[in-house]
Amino acid sequence: MRDAMSIYGDYIKSVIRTVPDWPEQGVNFRDITPLLQNSAAFRKLIDSFVHRYQEMNLDAIAAIDARGFIIGAPLAYELGCSFVPVRKKGKLPFKTISETYTLEYGHSEVELHSDAFQKDDRILLMDDLIATGGTMLAAANLIQRSGGQVVETATIIDLPELGGSQKFAMRATVCSPFVLSTKTSNPYEQRSLSSTFHCLLGSAAP
Repeated sequence: MRDAMSIYGDYIKSVIRTVPDWPEQGVNFRDITPLLQNSAAFRKLIDSFVHRYQEMNLDAIAAIDARGFIIGAPLAYELGCSFVPVRKKGKLPFKTISETYTLEYGHSEVELHSDAFQKDDRILLMDDLIATGGTMLAAANLIQRSGGQVVETATIIDLPELGGSQKFAMRATVCSPFVLSTKTSNPYEQRSLSSTFHCLLGSAAP
């Protein structure tokens, strides 16, 4: 019997929009706002993540600023675990720890509250999309420095040509429903997932 993840996959894919040449020429931007505006699709997305993680005994969901909050918070509510925001530098009011990561032109920094986790807490790390993986790797380092254990990372979309999921797979399981090529204007193109990855919402086409 097919599970909720595979059943909902095509439907959820159909409401993810590609905006060509935004924010600059040659970039195909993966826009999840139609998914958020469609209450039925958004519920099915959250339900699919609930189905995957309800038996994993998670202590917290850590989500990356800002679109990760949109999926992380309702999932934490449904699973009955805590929600921890991983924020850009200067956005958290209490004592923080920080991690710097490299961008194409310079550096950026993410922060956690120093009391966000207890030792050996089981953490799911979430964002809407994984591209180069720099932000997610920095967030994972923060969680580990705080004493938490990254059980898995989850995103809605993986852009494989940018290499982030491959880099991250060396240290944690990556769960990315939609593998969307950065080199095509077709928003529904999917690529094969290696055995390292779990294709959350249906099998990827070869």
